[in-house]
Amino acid sequence: MALTIRAATGGDEADWRRLWAGYVAFSGSELAEDIIDGTWKRLIDPAAPLFARLAILDGQVVGFAICQEQLATFFRHPICYIEDLYVDPAARGQGVARAMVDDLIAHCQDKGWDRLYWYTEADNATARRRYDRYSGTDEHVRYKVNFGAI
Repeated sequence: MALTIRAATGGDEADWRRLWAGYVAFSGSELAEDIIDGTWKRLIDPAAPLFARLAILDGQVVGFAICQEQLATFFRHPICYIEDLYVDPAARGQGVARAMVDDLIAHCQDKGWDRLYWYTEADNATARRRYDRYSGTDEHVRYKVNFGAI
C-alpha cells in the first residue's frame, strides 16, 4: 500500500469533485453548482487562504482535507482550521484520515503556524475516537448565523 499526501492542483478537479459529492451526500447537504465551482477555484488559487491536501492511495485520490489559513488575535502566527476532511468509504480503515491529520500537523509546523484545529459532529463516534488520539475536546460551544446557501 502506497499512501501519499500532497497539495491539490488544477489537474485534480475531477477526483476532488467525485469525493466532494460523496462528502456532501454524507453530510446530508445539497449545494448549488456555483458554490461547488467557487470552492474549487478557491482551493487552487494560491492567493486564497483556503487550500486542499489530497490523499493518494495506490495511485488513486481517496481523500481530502480542506483547510483555511487564518490570522487570530491570541497568536503571533497564522493558525489552520480543517474545515472538511473526507475519505472515500472504500479506503477507510487503512490509516488515510490519520495520515492526512499527521500531514497537516507537519504542514503547519513547517510553515511556523501556531495551531491546527477542527470540529466534528458530536455523534460521529468513529471520527471522535480517531481525533481523541490527538487532543481532547475543549469547552467551546459553536453558534452560527447563516446568511447564505446553508
